[in-house]
Amino acid sequence: MNQITSPILLLAALVILAGCSGKGSAGKGRAADADTVSVPDTGYTGIKQYFSNERMLKEVTFSNGVRDGLMKTYYPGGQLYQTFWYKNGFREDSSVWYYLEGQAFRTTPYKTDTVDGIQKQYYRTGKLKAKIGFSKGLRTPFLEEYDHNGRVIRTYPEIVTEIIDEYASKGSYRIGLSMSDKTTKVKFYRGDFTDGRFDTTLIRKLDAVNGKVSLALRKSDSAKPAYVGVIAEIVTQFGNRQLIYRKIELPYGDLN
Repeated sequence: MNQITSPILLLAALVILAGCSGKGSAGKGRAADADTVSVPDTGYTGIKQYFSNERMLKEVTFSNGVRDGLMKTYYPGGQLYQTFWYKNGFREDSSVWYYLEGQAFRTTPYKTDTVDGIQKQYYRTGKLKAKIGFSKGLRTPFLEEYDHNGRVIRTYPEIVTEIIDEYASKGSYRIGLSMSDKTTKVKFYRGDFTDGRFDTTLIRKLDAVNGKVSLALRKSDSAKPAYVGVIAEIVTQFGNRQLIYRKIELPYGDLN
């Protein structure tokens, strides 16, 4: 019995030693490979053209399967419609939209795929039509519009208030809101710009009826800000969103 067992134990020991030796060799080999292997090409590099019924829709520049470089899109008639510049899959720098005739209509600045900076619009003559502010993908209050002669447009409506003070008798203070030009195409928000940005997740939209809002404040048991911030959003004659802010001072420090 002992004579049979001994060769078996010897064979098992040899197998274990061989396995350990193999693992060590493989580990060293992988470490050496990791030091020398370069990142493989994971996709197409070059310019791809996309078609629909033999009509070219766009041209996209790729590097290893990722958008990197110029991208062009086209009108149904084949004229250039848009250009974007990509870096590692993200839109960067200025993108351009074009009129059918080929002139630039709008340029939009991007940072890491997000609109950030001053967007510009142009007339077909090439003259500047508007400058619009963006920050981290959100609008800012900045807007400048120009007529065909290059003059800055300065005639925008203002927020008009009508106060009903019943604080003493009912503990209420009502503020009526409307626009000076009587427009009904307006949206009102209660709140302020956040770091100069129009962030609708941090302000409250007010219900408007025929362009008017009644903002009802009531007396509370704690101190409150001595003002109410209101933002009106309108569309200008050039089709741009104009953000108009008004800080309304309150005579009482506990209105909510």
